[in-house]
Amino acid sequence: MEILNIEATKYTPEIHLDHHKGHLSFIGKSYPENTFYFYSPVITWVEEYFSTVQKMTTKVDMDIIYFNSSSSKLFFDFFDILEEAHLAGHAIEVNWHYDAENESAEEAGEDFKEDFEHLSFNIVQKQGMIING
Repeated sequence: MEILNIEATKYTPEIHLDHHKGHLSFIGKSYPENTFYFYSPVITWVEEYFSTVQKMTTKVDMDIIYFNSSSSKLFFDFFDILEEAHLAGHAIEVNWHYDAENESAEEAGEDFKEDFEHLSFNIVQKQGMIING
């Protein structure tokens, strides 16, 4: 199994999936032209990961500042895979990061947390930068 790295574009997030560290991260915007085509290798990787990796703790960081409805559906499917893996004995921690000024991102995280009550799902407000001077 290889580490999967996908660089961010104007329409798609940076994705880093590392089976050695048990860390999955998604950072940026998500509104690709064809959501299911874009995320297909990600879903395949995640399914393979949970079918082959020892039951170690997996940390998932979601820092998605904007996403469209088809990305929302895909994230729902992704969290469903995570919840199934958790119920099969994998320890999974999801951190949904949002900016304090982005109420819709916070609300989306709250909705996902409510939908996947078996997951350890943390809603994390990002810390702002302090500029002196």
